[in-house]
Amino acid sequence: MCNKETIVGHPLSLKLLMLFFSYSFVLLLPFASALVPTTSPPVIEKRAQCQATLNNALIVARRLQSHYFNAATGQYTGGSLWTDANTVEDLHNLMLATGTDEFSTIGETSFIGRAALNSGTNWQNILGGSNDDAGWIVLALWKIADYKASRGKDNSAYLNSASKIYDIISGQWDDAICGGGVWWSTAHTYKNAITNELYLLLSASGYLRNGNTNYLNNAKKTWAWLSKSGMRNSAGLYNDGLTDSCQNNGQTTWTYNQGVIASGLAALSVATGDKSLLTQAEITLDATIARLSTNNILRESCDNAVGGGSVCNQDQQLFKGLWTKHLQYYLDMANDSARTAKYASYLASQTSAVFHFGTSASNDVGSVWYAPDQGGSIFTPKTSASGLAAHVAAAKYGTC
Repeated sequence: MCNKETIVGHPLSLKLLMLFFSYSFVLLLPFASALVPTTSPPVIEKRAQCQATLNNALIVARRLQSHYFNAATGQYTGGSLWTDANTVEDLHNLMLATGTDEFSTIGETSFIGRAALNSGTNWQNILGGSNDDAGWIVLALWKIADYKASRGKDNSAYLNSASKIYDIISGQWDDAICGGGVWWSTAHTYKNAITNELYLLLSASGYLRNGNTNYLNNAKKTWAWLSKSGMRNSAGLYNDGLTDSCQNNGQTTWTYNQGVIASGLAALSVATGDKSLLTQAEITLDATIARLSTNNILRESCDNAVGGGSVCNQDQQLFKGLWTKHLQYYLDMANDSARTAKYASYLASQTSAVFHFGTSASNDVGSVWYAPDQGGSIFTPKTSASGLAAHVAAAKYGTC
């Protein structure tokens, strides 16, 4: 992959010509299994990273930090609790991939990092009743902890806070309505896919980290409930959630729902040795590629390169990057060369599209990846974090 500096600064006509050839390249990219239960943390096969892709990721990350991170508050401009948590996770995922420490202070200076380091933090107040936000924060705290451990530093505060938040989420499981599941919020008005997919992932991954059988039991019961909930439709995709009568509500099949279920099932597969869970995961991963792509590139229903139509909101701007990140986590857990090969070219298509179609001259990444921007792409810290996640995943598992 070429370096971004070879495009930035050229006349517009030349850049458009380069985009044309890039577009053709993306369209031509083709779309293109043994596990043993382990203890925490699971041993993941070390893989060579694609340096060119990591270089592109670093450029996006530097722009994010220099232009959008407020060191005084530890937050990103226009960000929210859960989107900031994912951005912090992505930066640590990047540092673990590169082996560098360029963003080493973000763990302590971010809002969630500061809260974790304060033993008196009231996480209930911070979460504000949002159980899915809670799940994203646990994932970020774990990634900070992994980075700290890799550098020989104390990570106990992050792990302790993650454990406290996990217990809060666990307290939101309810058998009385729809036969199980974690409520989306403490208002107890909605049971949905993402909250329970996250709880599956946290429970299975938590067991691999700490060996606590309560976590494993929670993971098993969550998958047993999810698999019978009806939220996965006949196309293999998860709709947003359940109706008041506990039926699939038919709402949008957002890409992130299709990624988090896969990483959760892979972690449970490692914990139990049940490889059939990988087959279940790939039903949904493959359906995402077949049904939620345009030009072999992920596309949300709110993405529109031309503009003048639908617009992705603050949450939806992050979804595609979450799918790629959780495909990375899926492949980490599956640890299978055949499965890696199956998704390599698709991940390569995403990073190529992010680079050629999504990235502006100022190195912000926009919301639209599937085609060159014609006025419809949105540029925010969330969309840049989404592109960053795609680069990091492809650097590890895409073709280089």
